[in-house]
Amino acid sequence: MRLSRRAMLAGAVSTCATSAIAEPLASSIRPIARPGGARTAMGLIAQSGLSGRFGFVIADAVTGEVLEAVEPELRLPPASVAKAFTALYAIENLGPQYRFETRVFAEGPIRDGILDGNLILSGGGDPNLVTDQLAELATALKESGLREVKGDFLVWDNALVNLDEIDSSQLDHLGYNPTITGLNLNFNRVHFEWKLEEEQYTTAMDARSENYRPAVTTARMQVVDRAFPVFTYNAADGVDEWTVARRHLNDEGSRWLPVRHPALYAGEVFATFARSHGIVLKRPQEVAALPDGQLLAMYQSVPLNEMMRGMLRFSTNITAEAAGLSATEVLTGQKRGLRTSALGMARWAEGRGGGIAPHFVDHSGLGDASRVSAADMVKLLASDGVMPVLHPIMRDIRMVDRQGKAIDDLAGAVRAKTGTLNFVSSLAGYLHTAQGRDLAFAFFGADLDAREEGKRIGAERPRGARSWSRASRGLQQRILQQWARAT
Repeated sequence: MRLSRRAMLAGAVSTCATSAIAEPLASSIRPIARPGGARTAMGLIAQSGLSGRFGFVIADAVTGEVLEAVEPELRLPPASVAKAFTALYAIENLGPQYRFETRVFAEGPIRDGILDGNLILSGGGDPNLVTDQLAELATALKESGLREVKGDFLVWDNALVNLDEIDSSQLDHLGYNPTITGLNLNFNRVHFEWKLEEEQYTTAMDARSENYRPAVTTARMQVVDRAFPVFTYNAADGVDEWTVARRHLNDEGSRWLPVRHPALYAGEVFATFARSHGIVLKRPQEVAALPDGQLLAMYQSVPLNEMMRGMLRFSTNITAEAAGLSATEVLTGQKRGLRTSALGMARWAEGRGGGIAPHFVDHSGLGDASRVSAADMVKLLASDGVMPVLHPIMRDIRMVDRQGKAIDDLAGAVRAKTGTLNFVSSLAGYLHTAQGRDLAFAFFGADLDAREEGKRIGAERPRGARSWSRASRGLQQRILQQWARAT
């Protein structure tokens, strides 16, 4: 997410549009002008005055007939629209009813509720596990009859290849760039809260979810007097050590920070709940290989189809990465690193036919080195069997006017996936018209020069990025509204 405004639209939008009959998606797609001058997508893009480059394709979702295209082969960062690929990839390879499992094992004999050995908290890669669910797992452990553990408390997180972060170019403190492991908790974020009392700040770090907020010691915060950087991070003996610049704190507030030792974080929270049931556990220790043992308790995630619906709605990066890595393991029979797994997803897309050739560096779209064209996106959306899978789990996109108010009387309904990075804006999905026609569309836009400048200066929100994204979303709305009315 970063960029400033440079290249003007005149040099960005294809100028070779010609009047032509619609052509099938599988053929070479050239820009096709619709009657109406400024009312075409190209005209609306030109009118917007936005810097950067833009690609747009809209086609019949059933026949693949291309109705309009602007720079269709232009490959740009898809941002979170990449999650539409990931959702399909995961569902087709893992199955819509697949569930991630988090389990508790006993290594050693249990007599009269006393375990003469180690207790193991074993992650199965669940990206959406939260504190409330660890509380449920601890209750299930108590109900198994366990009362005491004489050995160590072990945590295992190697169900997936461990990733320190998704995108190394992002700032350390961004919660949407988490560590990924086989044992995750609260989207691998910790809640940091501060309050000014008598000219001194008090801080708290906790693992809150809907019903609980246990304090944690695996993350610590120190307020220091300095101008910049706002946050610093250091890893020390399994503890996330943070500092924050005092002058950037108001009187009170909070934010989520990433957790870089998720297994120890989850272990500490689980031990808190176990202790509330009278089961006292030692400090958690990570173990590389999962020991054999007796299953005592298990928590299962919601079915994958439901999880992917939530991912497309809330755009959770950790969900995309865990689902994509898990799908690759099932497809290849081996655990893969992030880049290799993302390449595998791209090859899977190519293998579905239609000349699709995306490039992915991750499964979430957070890395801006991924590239997808509007033509490839629409080819995927219009491929056999795709709409029945993706359309039901995509998010309803409300049509609004220039003031942001809902247009209640507009014919047509849009279900799609949005994508936003600094100076990158994308939208892809389906438009159902008043006449009952289903259209597949993709819009990709970016000012990559401005994004690079924002990254260079290390700004979380570079100047102009928010207004650029707002204007790009408005442009997307106007293009789709023209098509909703025209067909």
